Amino acid sequence: MPSSRESMDALYQQQDFYIGLSLALSSSFFIGSSFIIKKIGLIRLSRGGSSVRASAGGFGYLKDWIWWAGLICMGIGEAANFAAYAFAPASLVTPLGALSVIVTAVMASKFLKERLNLLGKLGCFLCIIGSTIIVIHSPKEGEIDDLNLLLDKLQDAAFISYVLIILTISLFIGCCCGPRYGHKNVMVYILLCSAIGSLTVMSCKALGLALRDTISGKSNDFGMWLPYFLIIITVIFVGIQVNYLNKALDIFNTSIVTPIYYVIFTTLVITASAILFKEWGRMKAEDIIGDLCGFFVVIVAVVLLNAFREMDISLNDVKGIMRPKRELLMSHKNQFEDFMVETESNGSQKHYGTGEYRNI
Repeated sequence: MPSSRESMDALYQQQDFYIGLSLALSSSFFIGSSFIIKKIGLIRLSRGGSSVRASAGGFGYLKDWIWWAGLICMGIGEAANFAAYAFAPASLVTPLGALSVIVTAVMASKFLKERLNLLGKLGCFLCIIGSTIIVIHSPKEGEIDDLNLLLDKLQDAAFISYVLIILTISLFIGCCCGPRYGHKNVMVYILLCSAIGSLTVMSCKALGLALRDTISGKSNDFGMWLPYFLIIITVIFVGIQVNYLNKALDIFNTSIVTPIYYVIFTTLVITASAILFKEWGRMKAEDIIGDLCGFFVVIVAVVLLNAFREMDISLNDVKGIMRPKRELLMSHKNQFEDFMVETESNGSQKHYGTGEYRNI
């Protein structure tokens, strides 16, 4: 009898894992596509020229149905992401957020005619590989069954220490380092919003668990004080995150902010999840190594997708490097001769050694 009960529990845990995985994947699709839909709406608005652009402080996009479609799409994605934390471990859901970058890049290439270079395509491929590795090796068991157990875990000395360290670092950056170095160093504001973001995810996961149990009728968690406290904390933390992330995006290039924010934020979320839920303790050594390797592959993919976005590199450039040395020398020689012919045809020729030009 106990063995059948254990097998049923394992079945429910496995079912929850795949529900959370499906929600995380659908969240990445909706969030990634929402950026493109909203961008299409803003482009259409700027071409009309009848209202002030958003970058200049205008709000004409609020009258555009395409922009609202993008906003609704993002809302669905965020709701799916929030629900995913109630079913799957945070160490699985958070890294899979990188898939939204792939969706954005591919759809921008298709609908906005933005060029996706060779490194970007390689980054998309690596992101899929890394995400697959994470899914295979991530913990499949549920960490917490009810909110009372979560309340006990929140009182754990290790997690309390983590929260105090995060809050201390955040206050120090916000009050001391931010005003002095925030406009010089990209790490300042990103570290702050990533640190607060790791606590936001833990709060969202607890709220998702409370909502799941209340809707299913398992327990009335909203009869306790904890869910309401978590709602207040989540709203405050999200506000802090958005504020400092917008500051970083306003000062620094998006191609630099995005990969750094993803790496720090995901690392801190995995750390907080490991401390609070101790999900790594139930994993085999090979699964821990595989999970970390998958995460590192995704990091490389995100960097390739964002940091080298403006580089003009294609498969033909790689083929050119692989040609024999003699062909490369002949190619450079022909290019030089073409340059000289073009110079002569323009009526001037540089007199080498004197730095002057003589008319032909």
